[in-house]
Amino acid sequence: MSPSKSIAVLMLAGALGAQAQDTAPTVAAPPANSALDGALFYQLLLGELTTQGGDPGTGYALLLDAARKTGDEQLYKRSVDIALQARSGESALQAARAWRQAQPASKEANRYVLQILIALNRLGDTVEPLKREIALADAPERGVLINLLPNYFARANDKKLAAQVLEQALADHLTSPATGAAAWTAMGRLRLAAADLPGTLDAARRGQALDVQAEGPALLALALLSLSQPQAESLVLTYLAGKPQNDLRLEYARVLLNAQRHSEAFEQLRIVTTDQPDAAPAWLLRGTLELQDNRLSAAESSIRRYVDLITTNPPATREERNRSLTQAYLLLAQIAEQRKDYAQAESWLAKISNAEDMVSTQSRRAAILARQGKLEEGRQLIRSLPERNPADARLKLSAEVQLLRDNKQYQAAYDLLAEAIRGEPQDVHLLYDQATLAEKLGNATEMERLLRQIMVIKPDYHHAYNALGYFFADRNIRLDEARQLVRKALEFAPGDPFIADSLGWVEFRSGNTAEALRILQDAYKKRPDAEIAAHLGEVLWSLGQREQALSVWKEGRALNPENETLLETFKRLRVNP
Repeated sequence: MSPSKSIAVLMLAGALGAQAQDTAPTVAAPPANSALDGALFYQLLLGELTTQGGDPGTGYALLLDAARKTGDEQLYKRSVDIALQARSGESALQAARAWRQAQPASKEANRYVLQILIALNRLGDTVEPLKREIALADAPERGVLINLLPNYFARANDKKLAAQVLEQALADHLTSPATGAAAWTAMGRLRLAAADLPGTLDAARRGQALDVQAEGPALLALALLSLSQPQAESLVLTYLAGKPQNDLRLEYARVLLNAQRHSEAFEQLRIVTTDQPDAAPAWLLRGTLELQDNRLSAAESSIRRYVDLITTNPPATREERNRSLTQAYLLLAQIAEQRKDYAQAESWLAKISNAEDMVSTQSRRAAILARQGKLEEGRQLIRSLPERNPADARLKLSAEVQLLRDNKQYQAAYDLLAEAIRGEPQDVHLLYDQATLAEKLGNATEMERLLRQIMVIKPDYHHAYNALGYFFADRNIRLDEARQLVRKALEFAPGDPFIADSLGWVEFRSGNTAEALRILQDAYKKRPDAEIAAHLGEVLWSLGQREQALSVWKEGRALNPENETLLETFKRLRVNP
């Protein structure tokens, strides 16, 4: 650039400097090889000044004309930005297309065209820029780029059309061994966003068929599995049979946990913690499952391992560290409480300094007091907690109700809920809790009324159907209706082992012992639980399989020696495993 041209550029920057402090404009300086003369310099200056003066239309026109004269990428970009700031999508598209025409190899110019078309909801016009986006990428990066393409359509209104457009753009890549898995994964993500679950499953299958070790199709399958699409599980298992990322195995364990398939989830967590001993989240989940199964020593070991890992390699922020450790300290306090080591439980709770978890901390303290015969002190501890918002009040209510329930103070818990329901008569969670307490109080009529009220308010609330169906089966009444109710619950929560337990109990009460045995064995395999053990053991006992029954009951007692259903079964059948 000649001295006169350098001075001109400096003058342009200086002329805008004072305004830049307030408006922070993006000033596009011409490149060193541009044909900047006096007239063009003043055109640029005028364009910026008119834009900042409230006339972006004129400024846009001046800068776009300058961009066309010079072929400068920065001037094209500035003209696009001015149009976007002025909310003139068509003008922005015009400038971006002019830029792309002048600079055909510019990835940024093509990306602007693509993003503006999507913002204008002109999805049908994006096929060509999508194809160009892929073609401009270097071959080693092409698969990564294809995986990112669905992100462009995150805000598109018509996800189904977006999926169709992307399929056209990816037509040349859907059968390629190099890019096929990524292409089908991208397709599947948009189909999933469009709620096309069969299409998503098809995409995952096709992607995995091209590359069995590709993570993308497995992630699609995992998303489908979390949406209760069991056909997708074989794809997850195929991927895990190779050399998978442990992160995906951990996510699979979480999906299994949500589906109440605890024994299978534990096996996945065992593999993760064996292959990657420093995987902190896996140790916490593993310890939680071991605690639920009443394996206190194993649970304590796993959770202490988690604490060591978090302490040695803490999360990025102090808040994350406190939240992570709070979960662990609460679980360790619960373990100590179950061992009746209340001093140790209190010492774990004393380590919690996070105010956000005060309700959980005080709830554990209240439980410890109740175990020592100081129930009212425990209640007062919960009630004394501050209420910063409605969520805090709800947490306090739930904590107090649970404390009363755990200590068999059913009438007090029922009355507390009745008071809360007067303010929130449509809250199905409160109504459900009240219904279960009505059953504990022997008020079957009130329990049924509340559960049927829930079914009207929220027809897909599966807990209500299951609870009423199980109640009928347990009393050996209205068994046909009980079966209908439990099957309805399974429609909303397929695979839930506790609902399957209810169905098995219905079949047993109905005299279908073989079917009951099959259902209960499957449920117990998915979720070893004291209540399911009680029912499975009784079915085995009725079939004369006494040794197997006693074995299952012993397992159930080890899982939860205080389970009421299990203890009632022992008493009624006069057994002592």
